[in-house]
Amino acid sequence: MLQNTSVRTLNAADFKAWDAFVENCVDATFFHKAGWKTVIEKAFRHRTHYLLAERGGAIVGVLPLTEIDSRLFGHSLVSNIFCDYCGIAAADDAARDALDSQAQTLARELNVGHMEYRQLKAFHTDWPGNDLYFIFRKAIDPDVEKNLLDIPRKQRAMVRKGIKNGLVSELDEGVDRFFALFADNVKRHGTPALPRRYFSLLREVFGKDCEILTVLHQGRAISSVLAFYFRDEVLPHHAGDSIDARHLAANDFKYWELMRRGCERGYRMFDYGRSKFGTGQYDFKKNWGFEPVPLHYEYYLVNASSVPEHNPLNPKYRLFIKLWRKLPMSVANALGPYIVKNLG
Repeated sequence: MLQNTSVRTLNAADFKAWDAFVENCVDATFFHKAGWKTVIEKAFRHRTHYLLAERGGAIVGVLPLTEIDSRLFGHSLVSNIFCDYCGIAAADDAARDALDSQAQTLARELNVGHMEYRQLKAFHTDWPGNDLYFIFRKAIDPDVEKNLLDIPRKQRAMVRKGIKNGLVSELDEGVDRFFALFADNVKRHGTPALPRRYFSLLREVFGKDCEILTVLHQGRAISSVLAFYFRDEVLPHHAGDSIDARHLAANDFKYWELMRRGCERGYRMFDYGRSKFGTGQYDFKKNWGFEPVPLHYEYYLVNASSVPEHNPLNPKYRLFIKLWRKLPMSVANALGPYIVKNLG
């Protein structure tokens, strides 16, 4: 007879057991790790509601939720902000249903506009969804050279161009070079930058499972990527490039170096991260031979009447993007965190 499943919130004493469950649950991902609670609360001061399902004293399911309460972007619960995919990770249907039921109850109690699950697999097909985002994942072969040859010819030529241009890569201890490139990159695209503190916290909280790889040309940093490591996966998550990185083929070289290093360390899956359909990032990843797979963003509407559209492709943000590009870097970096913290 199956024991009853109970649901409660995560506390500090549960972190180790939570992460042990995440490490061994097939549905769990790097974005389910308990450390995200610390990062989100310290970097953005959001309230978090990390739910865990228990049975017989053992954790059998987890659901990380972040509460966003913004005058500009509304009141919501998200699993989980600044993460490509998350949602419920559970050992069985009973645990999954218990977490889902408690999350819906919480959403109603908080009187949010909506609750959002970001998932690799569909769960609530009865809820409204968003088909904008795709994920790109591909196996890493144990043979380094085979991985290079598996890159389609045109992009492989760009990797070789980067090598010919004398580009080199190295791991960074701090976040300064990465942040300078990242902030400059997103400003050129007309979007606010995440705060430097967020990246410092990622390094601090996740330790060896979070690295920054920076590409240099003649001693100058021109491209950089922050990547996570989970089980046998390499997950590049945030990146930035200087304006002259493109003609030096630094972007292709950067991801090849990340894949090469991962291969040599025994990692066997490369997760290129999410991209919006119809964007340059989407096309770039396809050109690397990665097949897009739709992500399932599902919305439980409480007070909202429709799915939110808080993304740069929304036409109503065109003027904002145009004006943001013109801001001085110091102003953009000062104002950006107050805006982007509620977009997630």
